[in-house]
Amino acid sequence: MILADLTPRAFTAAAEFLAGQDADWSRHIAATGPCLHAATPGREPYEALVRAIAYQQLHARAAEAILGRLLALFPGQCFPAPEQLLRVTPEAMRACGFSASKAATLQGIAQASLDGIVPSRDEALTLADDALIERLVTLRGVGRWTVEMLLIYSLERSDILPVDDFGVREGYRRMKGLEKAPTPARMRVLGQEWSPYRTVAAWYLWRA
Repeated sequence: MILADLTPRAFTAAAEFLAGQDADWSRHIAATGPCLHAATPGREPYEALVRAIAYQQLHARAAEAILGRLLALFPGQCFPAPEQLLRVTPEAMRACGFSASKAATLQGIAQASLDGIVPSRDEALTLADDALIERLVTLRGVGRWTVEMLLIYSLERSDILPVDDFGVREGYRRMKGLEKAPTPARMRVLGQEWSPYRTVAAWYLWRA
């Protein structure tokens, strides 16, 4: 089953469900307020993956600046097509601020899009979460977290918990007053109790 409901009504249902988990969840949700998660559903998976790679391991402002320099190479366009990105030289990529590794990953994503490995948005909407993850993590530099960001923000999947995300695990530690954050494996087990609202759970944990 593909769970993809991130409407305001679903946010309300999710918050009520999570607040009913225990007193810690209830207090945190009351203090945080309504879920204001904002998806970007118009983006093609190719664009979403390129953007996610640009943001990997960087502060948002730094990533926005680097991505902005890349987009400036294509005036008058919202985003370069895969074949255009493939024509950007490694030197130009480095001038934008991308590391050699990230530049190779971006061009790999562009080639995979042309080869049909990165699906179109229409195809992606028909693929289950695990199927899309399994398909895309074969690409160089694309890990599970990157695909999960695609699922959450571009495909509006409503039951995704990125357990490898430091903010999710640290948010749970703070909410619970623990000395150490849970491991990704432990976080995955804990998150089973929050299904089918794990995307909203992640949003609230990030706010912690």
